[in-house]
Amino acid sequence: MIRKSDELLSIGEVSARTGAAVSAVRYYESLGLIPAERTAGNMRKFPRHAIRRVSLIQLAVRFGIPLAEVAEVFASLPEGRTPNKKDWSRISEEWNQRLEDRKQAIARLQEQLTGCIGCGCLSLKTCNLLNPGDELGRDGPGARRL
Repeated sequence: MIRKSDELLSIGEVSARTGAAVSAVRYYESLGLIPAERTAGNMRKFPRHAIRRVSLIQLAVRFGIPLAEVAEVFASLPEGRTPNKKDWSRISEEWNQRLEDRKQAIARLQEQLTGCIGCGCLSLKTCNLLNPGDELGRDGPGARRL
């Protein structure tokens, strides 16, 4: 798709608008997360909707969502236009569920840790948190996790 040059942004402009480092913008482009076009002088130019994508990437990273998952979501978005409210709503629901799953996993870990500290056993033979079922004991005596 050929665009007018005033519709495209330089990498510096994308960086300035999003607060992302130029190197991060290059990295996101190399992963295919944001589109770029090359000018006759081989300069990267980005469509305006790249600003929203970079902002969403930054938000996802802040929430601990891996870039691979961001790529999956972006693959389902339309090319050549800014995602609309319906697109963002779907993304938000998906990521909200992933965050909820992580929150529950962390709560389970906290319960296990509290139980471990509370029992006071400090035993690697019986501790269900560090060595469930004494799996490491099958390898013989001595330290196994050093």
